[in-house]
Amino acid sequence: MAEDNATIARRLYEDWNKRDFEHFAGLFAPSSEIVLIGSGTRFKGTAGAKQFAAMWAEGFPDGRVKVDKLIAGGDQIAVEYTGKGTHTGTLAAPGGEIPATGRSVTLQLCDVLEFRDARVKTLRSYFDAASLLAQLGVIPEARVRATTH
Repeated sequence: MAEDNATIARRLYEDWNKRDFEHFAGLFAPSSEIVLIGSGTRFKGTAGAKQFAAMWAEGFPDGRVKVDKLIAGGDQIAVEYTGKGTHTGTLAAPGGEIPATGRSVTLQLCDVLEFRDARVKTLRSYFDAASLLAQLGVIPEARVRATTH
């Protein structure tokens, strides 16, 4: 019996937690694309999927993700999830590599996946890069002051 897209989507995050990047990459179509929204960074094909997964694991070797909500609509899946880890490895970023800071990070993320023939065709990843950089101490944390009118 073939797995449905929601089950395949959940398996992506399980595979990442297990560091099974071969299986992770095998869930993507050969012509797939992962896009980090905001930076426009793109990872193409199964090799790109493996590179994407390894990039985060190298920066956060103890990192884990937890699916908080999954919304399925045919070939479109939205996944809200929480990522936690300690930055003890080098993180490849669009602006260059970020050396280990030893800081713990918690991120709220959302991926939108499009499937074709039971494989991921596109994955668009949305996350607050400024929050990540502030938690790493690379940029100062924004201080928002409440104003009254």
